[in-house]
Amino acid sequence: MAGSLTELSAHRFGRAKEELQTAELLLRSDSYRQSINRSYYAIFHAIRAVNALDGFDSSKHSGVIAHFNQQYVKTGTFEKKASKLIRGASELREQADYEDFYSATKEEADSTFADAQTFIEMVGKFLAEKHVI
Repeated sequence: MAGSLTELSAHRFGRAKEELQTAELLLRSDSYRQSINRSYYAIFHAIRAVNALDGFDSSKHSGVIAHFNQQYVKTGTFEKKASKLIRGASELREQADYEDFYSATKEEADSTFADAQTFIEMVGKFLAEKHVI
């Protein structure tokens, strides 16, 4: 079973990297709202990659994030900065997706993309240390 959790984690991390690539393409094409969405999902799938090692998943984003924060940030495995990156991307994604008159700026999209890159690097290092990737 451990192998299957490792495979699931690697698969989810691959998905996170795909979302990051898509976010970059959208950013370069001035599709700022959509880039914010994909940057958030890059972070989200990276979180799910880490959580997979525990055999944990949730149908709710809040559950996925709460597990990661409880098991990995609160314990010091990931620095508190990780939680701040998640929160910032989540808040902007919710605005971009659900507020009728929200107009994403280049600066917001750039910042969210940079945060997603940072988060993916953090998770990549962690998964490499665990011999997942």
